[in-house]
Amino acid sequence: MEWKGIAAASGYAMGPAFLLKEEKVTVAKRTLKPEEVDMEVKRFDAKVQQAISELEVIKEKARQKLGDEEAEIFSAHILVLQDPEYTGAIREKIKSDAVNAEAALQEVTDNFIMIFESMDNEYMRERAADIRDVSGRVLQRLAGIEEKSLENFSEPVVLIANDLTPSDTAQLNRDKVAGFATNIGGRTSHSAIMARSMEIPAVVGLKGIVDAAKDGDYLIVDGSQGLVYINPSEELKASYHEKQKKYEARQAEFKKLKDEHSITADGHRIELVSNIGNPQDAVGAKRNGAEGIGLYRTEFLYMGRDNFPTEDEQFEAYKAVAEQFGKESPIVIRSLDIGGDKHLPYLEMPEEMNPFLGYRAIRLCLDRTDIFKVQLRAILRASVFGNVKLMYPMISSITELRQANQVLAEVKNELRVANIPFNDKMEVGMMIEIPAAAVIADQLAKEVDFFSIGTNDLIQYTMAADRMNERVSYLYQPFNPAVLRLINMVIQAAHKAGKWAGMCGEMAGNLTAIPILLGMGLDEFSMSASSVLPARALVRKLNRAELTTLAEKVLEMETAEEIKLFVEEQITAIAQIQD
Repeated sequence: MEWKGIAAASGYAMGPAFLLKEEKVTVAKRTLKPEEVDMEVKRFDAKVQQAISELEVIKEKARQKLGDEEAEIFSAHILVLQDPEYTGAIREKIKSDAVNAEAALQEVTDNFIMIFESMDNEYMRERAADIRDVSGRVLQRLAGIEEKSLENFSEPVVLIANDLTPSDTAQLNRDKVAGFATNIGGRTSHSAIMARSMEIPAVVGLKGIVDAAKDGDYLIVDGSQGLVYINPSEELKASYHEKQKKYEARQAEFKKLKDEHSITADGHRIELVSNIGNPQDAVGAKRNGAEGIGLYRTEFLYMGRDNFPTEDEQFEAYKAVAEQFGKESPIVIRSLDIGGDKHLPYLEMPEEMNPFLGYRAIRLCLDRTDIFKVQLRAILRASVFGNVKLMYPMISSITELRQANQVLAEVKNELRVANIPFNDKMEVGMMIEIPAAAVIADQLAKEVDFFSIGTNDLIQYTMAADRMNERVSYLYQPFNPAVLRLINMVIQAAHKAGKWAGMCGEMAGNLTAIPILLGMGLDEFSMSASSVLPARALVRKLNRAELTTLAEKVLEMETAEEIKLFVEEQITAIAQIQD
């Protein structure tokens, strides 16, 4: 039986199914006697503290297995349980209604989830999932149900579940869990992101797999194509064993390229660099062969805490990444990109109808120069420890660019007066993620050292399609002719001004997109660490001179489907690396 879902983490897994059953807690409302109320509040507080202690342990496991960025998911969960507005409301409900903790927890939680899920903001809707996860943990502890173990299987299994919470995923033992498949979820869900970090093949969004599979059924998980087979034929098993061998052999071949340069078959060198969120990610990027950092998402330094990071904290984080890669490797640090779907609990932000088009990124920084200057000081101080470059996000006009550079000039002068060293020739660039910026790229190129094309936002702004909205996600097309023409316009404008152009969106690691981008002349490709070696393997098979003609033909085509099919037919190496 074949099931089709969403490919969440590539690779192949085979083995017996293990159904992870959700332990439902039936909540019965019970009226308390007056003398029981204080004891019930204490019982609730004890279980909250137990849940926090468990999450601290899980957070540390996640940090060791996956790095700081993934571990910060659990910092967010801990903050929920430490939030007086949430837990305080539950305590007040116990006291005012004289009800048991389980009933109070469920009623308050349901209200919070309803409020968050009704919001237009994707970030706030994700907070509903956090509240659901942590409240379920506390509810189970109140019911006497203890933490389940996902590490002690006697043989490697394929986990089947309605969903895996981040805390479930963080506890998976790679040697005991071959892969997993879930009813719900998408490529950007926490469980999918963590599965990719742990290199566990996964398929999500299968809608019904829990009811279809039984404990002990033999399963194949094809994390590359998003397929799951229940009790497949012997022929199909044999076929997948061969695929798995080829996949593992190819991964081994990729690893041989770790210390090689990214050079096309006709001798043209480009840079394959990585996107990171913190210094720990830089370790993984270097381990995966990245030649530097093309996007340091500094907002992660501000998240999962209750106050702004100090200048020294930021300086140490930027310096650590520069030292990890050495003096020659580029380290492109993006200034603070908060707003849209990323909020800070300690920074008051206005309520907005459409926060993705609102008060965010450079717009916030130019308004709050007190915050901006602290970060710029830290970046400039770190610039003496490596090839550090600064990049502004969300620039839409030359006026914004000049204003940002004026603030930078003021900070440089302050450092000179204080006799604090920095690299006065540090390169300063900007992201192209707004169509308006792409259209005036020829003007902007005169006042920056480089462009980095942020395709995640550029595509959705160009197509007026929210990629998180299932009803219009079909319009989120990296290969749409309009998107490709804007990208080409930016690259040509940069080169005409004698500047370099890079890309730091997901498209940079897309194997079908790479030949087009090479043909357009893109100089730097920044991607997730796991994409670097497959991209390098492809680049080394390509002839850049021939790709110029391919790109010219693509720019004349009319549909995304036509373009994708044409490139994959012309570049057979894509299939060899993807298979």
